[in-house]
Amino acid sequence: MVRRFKHILLPGFVLAMYLFLYIPIAIMLIFSFNDSEIGYFWISFTTKWYSQLFEAQELWFALKNSLIVAVASVVLSLTFGLMVVYSLGKRLDKFFSIFYLSAMVPEIIIAVGLLAIFSWLVIPLGLSALIVGHTLLGLGFVVPMIHARYSELDKSLLEASADLGASTVQTFFKVILPFLYPALVSAALLVFIISLDDFLIAFFCAGPTSQTLSLYIFALIRSGVSPVVNALSMFMLGVSTLLVLIYSYVSKKSSGGMF
Repeated sequence: MVRRFKHILLPGFVLAMYLFLYIPIAIMLIFSFNDSEIGYFWISFTTKWYSQLFEAQELWFALKNSLIVAVASVVLSLTFGLMVVYSLGKRLDKFFSIFYLSAMVPEIIIAVGLLAIFSWLVIPLGLSALIVGHTLLGLGFVVPMIHARYSELDKSLLEASADLGASTVQTFFKVILPFLYPALVSAALLVFIISLDDFLIAFFCAGPTSQTLSLYIFALIRSGVSPVVNALSMFMLGVSTLLVLIYSYVSKKSSGGMF
């Protein structure tokens, strides 16, 4: 019975779970080309929903805001994370687990906490507040990734650099930074994906005038399910998939010692 469960029932259960996750995505892809505004009854093939999608000015405004927040969050997260790891070194191990809190604590708690802090400090909501929130969220991923890579650095390379007359700044830019390059790229892609797909922090901290892409999709859904939502979801899925593939490629290269 145990062997039967291991070889038949367990793989079947896993397959059923994957089908449960990906069949709705496949249906959404198919009906994003359906010439019907109501219901899921196939009429004919069309690409007009994608044409309407790219003609929507609100979409490009929301996408611009999302890209601004994502790029700024990536730059700030990498900068602060690199400063923390490089300045503290092994001393970071004493309170290293604190950086996992932003990844472990439910995001809605972080969003409500940020909203409370912004209200208490009388900081206006908007893109600046979103950048702060996404930077805080990104540090929970950036610091562990950079720290794991930095701990693998052979200290004899630093000693050799010093023996050759290199200054601390030259050693950082010529030795340490190239060694950390795979971790920096992986962390940047991961933070960018998380920021681009985030909804809860954007919902609480964006304010009435700073609409992001996730809030734009939420507004479309509230007004009724439209095939434009399917087209937009497929567009975001394509972008996210591309970034995930790049992230996987860089991570594989890094683990294989290709850098």
